[in-house]
Amino acid sequence: MPLMIDVVSDVVCPWCFIGKRRLEGALALYAKAHPDAPAPTVTWRPFQLNPGMPDEGMAREEYVRRKFGGQGGAVYDRVSAVGREVGIEFRFDQIKRQPNTLAAHSLIELAEARSAQDAVVEAMFKAYFLDGVDLTDRASLVATATGAGLDRAEVEEWLDNAQAREVAAAEDARAREIGIEGVPFFIFNSRVGVSGAHPSEALLEAMKQAEQPEQP
Repeated sequence: MPLMIDVVSDVVCPWCFIGKRRLEGALALYAKAHPDAPAPTVTWRPFQLNPGMPDEGMAREEYVRRKFGGQGGAVYDRVSAVGREVGIEFRFDQIKRQPNTLAAHSLIELAEARSAQDAVVEAMFKAYFLDGVDLTDRASLVATATGAGLDRAEVEEWLDNAQAREVAAAEDARAREIGIEGVPFFIFNSRVGVSGAHPSEALLEAMKQAEQPEQP
């Protein structure tokens, strides 16, 4: 049975994008160490960094000012430096809107049912952090999701489905109920939890730990 990995994250979390790259590195190390083992299954779970964000989002400049005061530049300089280490060229200067991410999360859940989650998550991260796409804007969400392989008609219908967003919100709430306060948060085989975008080697060690037989 393949190793199961749940990744709790938000598409506007830069450390989650970094965590995705580091997880990919860990998966490559795992495949090298276990060439005959089935590939682990990765499922992306929703978390809202800003659960109180208005549906229409807000100006990015105002968001950064409220969150970091005058320290925003220094914070994002550090993130950018770490991003370059894993091949991500963050373009924070391109981001004009801080979005509400429930609709984006609902599309990621749709993608799970279509075996396209990784592609949609990757597309969301790149759209936001590299191209400054407003993920609150419906047309932008449709373009991002369909560009990653989802059917346009289905995406349009899904975005009209209030229940889909409610499901994503409920999963976000469950993550908080089990004690997750920040993302990315990795859960291996429903047994081993790792908080933060740790290096690939550390994530590989968590995989190994999760595959050990449980002690009686």
